[in-house]
Amino acid sequence: GGGANVEAYADTARREIDLAAAVLADAALTEAGMPAREVATVFVGGGTPTMLPATDLARMLQAVRETWGLLPDAEVTTEANPDSVTQESLTTLAEAGFTRVSFGMQSAVPHVLATLDRTHDPERVPDAVAWARAAGLDVSVDLIYGTPGESSEDWQRSLDAAVALEPDHISAYALGIEPGTKMGAQVRRGELPMPDGDAQAEMYEQAEASLTGAGLTWYEVSNWARSPEHASRHNLSYWRGQDWWGIGPGAHSHVGGVRWWNAKHPRAYAHRLEQGMSPAHGREVLGPDTRELERIMLGVRLAEGLELAPGAGGTPEHLRQAVGGLIADGLIDPGAAFRGRVLLTLRGRLLADAVVRALTS
Repeated sequence: GGGANVEAYADTARREIDLAAAVLADAALTEAGMPAREVATVFVGGGTPTMLPATDLARMLQAVRETWGLLPDAEVTTEANPDSVTQESLTTLAEAGFTRVSFGMQSAVPHVLATLDRTHDPERVPDAVAWARAAGLDVSVDLIYGTPGESSEDWQRSLDAAVALEPDHISAYALGIEPGTKMGAQVRRGELPMPDGDAQAEMYEQAEASLTGAGLTWYEVSNWARSPEHASRHNLSYWRGQDWWGIGPGAHSHVGGVRWWNAKHPRAYAHRLEQGMSPAHGREVLGPDTRELERIMLGVRLAEGLELAPGAGGTPEHLRQAVGGLIADGLIDPGAAFRGRVLLTLRGRLLADAVVRALTS
């Protein structure tokens, strides 16, 4: 009801865009050296935005363009389920300025999709990709591995199907069970087993072999691209700690070392904006220690590597010892470490969290 329904969503989001413009304009007036910036990337996701009419997505993008401007080479992506698009809707998005679509393929195996509670027909995916190509959009596909009941043969079938689509980009994420979800309840009741970590590690190695063999290259632990130009610049901005403003219920934002998050409930979000209030539910100012921890947590996942000693301070002794241990364990590349960067080996990518712990303990 209210501004939380499908019909009103685009207008509600535009209200937050207006709020963001006012806040950033004030910041530019009060903070020296913070000029207004055109938008470099837009990513519409966190659900199935293509359940909205394509014209609504176009209106939201137009609001961004009118408010800040888009860089000439701006990357503009929408997530989509394969059964939530048509040839006409994708053409409308491309004409509006979208450059990229990320399809939630997840699997090519019906019983795996059923366990994931996904409704689309896997045979629909090639049609959706063909329509996106015809509209001039770059294509990414998302895969999930380690679903209860998924065999290595099932996963290979999904990898082969994804590669056959010849996408520009593939994301492959290990399934995690979140509390409060339907699958979380099924696991708690013993109806489904927990995902097996060792099996997921083997599936990751399968993905690396298949995707690299198909000409894609990893640039982040869970992401492979046809070329550096096809890497998701929007996601790279997160991993590099850059600024973004998140629009919508539950959206997170980060600008100038301040992080905040919106009210999750759609009606509460819409009500606050209708009353001329900020929809933010909480905020935190990131101190130096938190910034450094997050720089390591995010940066270590990138194929470009993580700079060990930013600035002129040198590498602390505990880091030297940690790096030596990580080299001995085969988790990071010794040559890159000698040049002052942490670069994960394949084994290190499987144990990225352990690398972070070693560097931050």
